[in-house]
Amino acid sequence: MFRWILILLILGVIAFGAGWLADHPGSVTLNWLGYSISQSVAVLIVEILVLIAVAIVLYRIWRSIVRSPGSIKNWRNERRQRQGYEAMSRGFVAVAAGDGETAIRHARKAEALIDDRPLTMLLSAQAAQLQGDEKAAEKFFTAMLDRPSMEFLGVRGLLGQALKREDWQEALRLARRGHRLNPKSEWVTKTLYELQTKTGEWSGATETLEESVKRKLIPAGELQQRRAELLHNSSLEASGAEAMTAEKKAFKADPSYTPAAVRYSRLLVAEGNQRKAVSVIEQAWQSNPDTELAEIYYLARGSEDALQRLEAAKRLANQNPNHAESRINVAKAALEAQQWGEARAILEPLAGHDASPRVCRLMAELEEGEHGDLAKARTWLMRATDDGQTEVMSSPAP
Repeated sequence: MFRWILILLILGVIAFGAGWLADHPGSVTLNWLGYSISQSVAVLIVEILVLIAVAIVLYRIWRSIVRSPGSIKNWRNERRQRQGYEAMSRGFVAVAAGDGETAIRHARKAEALIDDRPLTMLLSAQAAQLQGDEKAAEKFFTAMLDRPSMEFLGVRGLLGQALKREDWQEALRLARRGHRLNPKSEWVTKTLYELQTKTGEWSGATETLEESVKRKLIPAGELQQRRAELLHNSSLEASGAEAMTAEKKAFKADPSYTPAAVRYSRLLVAEGNQRKAVSVIEQAWQSNPDTELAEIYYLARGSEDALQRLEAAKRLANQNPNHAESRINVAKAALEAQQWGEARAILEPLAGHDASPRVCRLMAELEEGEHGDLAKARTWLMRATDDGQTEVMSSPAP
């Protein structure tokens, strides 16, 4: 639209000029070297315009001739670049398809045609990895470290190689470097965390964990258990007050994390603080009942004989009465105390078609202990295993 308006304006100016000249006729006389030339002003203006047009055309022709070598060179360079990027595209397609030989061929062609070293190095490194030439791949990845735009890719490539050969210390060093370069990368953050836990760098792993939560790289719901796990592992490598402090923090971070609750209560019992140990186990039982917790509970409460253990089991079960583990633990203590009726009242509701192997073994102990019925005991023991359960379902008990 604008172009047409401009054309109309130019035509209007020309028409106005032609009309003005028609209304103001005149002539121009030129005397030069004995010659006299006389013509109208309008014709002179037309001749001048034609002269200017011819000059412009001649200038363009001269400029094209002068620039032709450079234009040819630029055309050839553009053609080489186009062919090079085409080869690079085919090379990356070959890498994606797992065709290492084709990828290397296109990588060499691209390297010879274009000057884009970062991309050609990346293609060459990936192609070398596909061919199993880790030395060549390492050379390319190392070369990337000297280029700021390629440093992270180089670190990632070298880190992948270190993980593959299980060089955990070198992998950890590279993971730290990658994390400094790109702290928002989910992959490098998770890799750093896993390496820190694998190499026992618990304080660093805790910092990485906190950062991961802030950046929403891991669900916030997983934070407590992971933090407890890190603190527990830190406690395992410590001793004395340092171990107690770390385990206490682990338990507070997640009371449902059984290894921390077990070790913390053991340390408390060893220190002579049985009352605190009882409180810790009862709190842990509320979240996650576990057999090992029950054993320490008896020790902390000084329950030496079977009847005392039964009373302790009942008290512990009250912390989480609806959990199957609470009932099973009381039943086990009742069997040890030879309180057969109490044990049967607990176990029979649990001993249905889908009874767990543990319940089946307790039922076998009950049948043998209360009635001396070895046949029934054998049936329950068979149900405790998959093969036995299949046999019992297909044939009657002897």
